[in-house]
Amino acid sequence: MTITESVSKRERDGCKGCSADVRVTDEQIQRLLSKLKPEVCVSDALYAKRLDACGSCASLSYGTTCMHCGCLVQVRAKLKDKGCPHPRSLWEVV
Repeated sequence: MTITESVSKRERDGCKGCSADVRVTDEQIQRLLSKLKPEVCVSDALYAKRLDACGSCASLSYGTTCMHCGCLVQVRAKLKDKGCPHPRSLWEVV
């Protein structure tokens, strides 16, 4: 049985395939961030502003996952070529 099969449809609604059993630790996120090349990353100041916007978004799940695209916000917010997937892009005001 897969994780997705073990979670009812009601628990998955609103998120792109994740479940309550899917959690990402700070250590795992830091490991991902450490692999990013500096030239593909935004400044620390812009990163902090983007994370603040994500942190106040109702579409943030588990403190790590965007329910609009399923990405880890801590990684997406660090990348220069990524934008906010929210229909009213919260990063445009940042």
